[in-house]
Amino acid sequence: MISRQLYKLCKTIVRTNRAVHTSAIHFEEPEHPFKRTVRILTDDVRNFLKSPLRGFSPPSDIFPRHADILIIGGGAVGSSIAYFLKEKTGLRGVNIVVIEKDTTYSKCSTVLSVGGLRQQFSLPENIQMSLFGAEFLRSVKKRFGPDSDVYFTPNGYLMLATEHGAQQLIDNSKIQTELGAVNKVLSKRELKERFPWMEVEDVEAGCLGLEKEGWFDPWALLGMLKRGATNMGTQYINAEAVGFNFEDQQDVIVDGQLTGTYQRLDSVDVKLPDGEVKTIQFAYCVIAAGAESGELAKLAKIGNGEGMLTVPLPVERRKRYVYCFECQEHGPGLNTPMTIDYTGAYFRRDGLGGAFIAGLSPQPEEEPPTTNLEVDHEFFNSRLWPLLAQRVPAFNALKVCN
Repeated sequence: MISRQLYKLCKTIVRTNRAVHTSAIHFEEPEHPFKRTVRILTDDVRNFLKSPLRGFSPPSDIFPRHADILIIGGGAVGSSIAYFLKEKTGLRGVNIVVIEKDTTYSKCSTVLSVGGLRQQFSLPENIQMSLFGAEFLRSVKKRFGPDSDVYFTPNGYLMLATEHGAQQLIDNSKIQTELGAVNKVLSKRELKERFPWMEVEDVEAGCLGLEKEGWFDPWALLGMLKRGATNMGTQYINAEAVGFNFEDQQDVIVDGQLTGTYQRLDSVDVKLPDGEVKTIQFAYCVIAAGAESGELAKLAKIGNGEGMLTVPLPVERRKRYVYCFECQEHGPGLNTPMTIDYTGAYFRRDGLGGAFIAGLSPQPEEEPPTTNLEVDHEFFNSRLWPLLAQRVPAFNALKVCN
């Protein structure tokens, strides 16, 4: 009875490759079944105790009631947090649960982005984070397997500036190169020589990224991060966070408040696809819900609480248009970088054909409603197209396809 229970327990805890036990002397008396079972189980337990998987249970379909770290949002940011936490703590580390309400990711900021990677910032922290990201993308095959690919296009970024902004461009380039980025500031003449399809009459200088800049497939990156986090024990739950629960703590001193009762976050209520609401307790909670993070933080009294909780999370929804068009004749070549004009308009090639993608952020007074993801084609015709055609004369003959 005990041996059968031990066998079931070991089978539940871990699956190991068991060597087939056979006798080299075929005329020996057969081993007693009970002794053989005990011997096999003893070997299995011994191998299990030596295994790096000891203490690890694969993610279960059972709904979790508690998490050491609860991450709300399973896009690139949330999945990246889960992946790196698991990488640091190992298989026997913290229990991580990720809540994602849209497993199709149809409205996720990650997959709706253009997948750009650049170091051309003025803030050192942004430059350093981008350099780290570039090294991470270089290591995806080592981390996730030889078949893993984010389809990185290393064409760089080209930032254009007028005479008024040229010095700032040069100063930024110095900061970037000091931190490890590789780029080159080009004069008007050098721009025209390198990119003959470009009109540069009103441009004074440009900064071209030469290494670790370009664009990649956001879908592929998200899939790898999610798979990597899951393989190390992270559990993903298809649910929507709808509210937080608080616990009173006595005699706690909080900056900006008198000593007294303090309410700490204790758990979150989540709504499942069938409408059922369940609760998950946590030690720590990370909000990584993209454009919805600001509103979600309010449920945790961030921005509408007392003391330091009066400061809101500065994340708001913004709607941006990305257009796809074709330009078959005399357009920018295959080596075209992601070009960001001083007007704010940007464009890059999309694939090996004559397709391009482009966009432009609206002025504050032009901010579109965020209630839907419909594209405003008039914005392209009246605002973006003239800027594109001014920079690249061949774009006068472009054809919008999406």
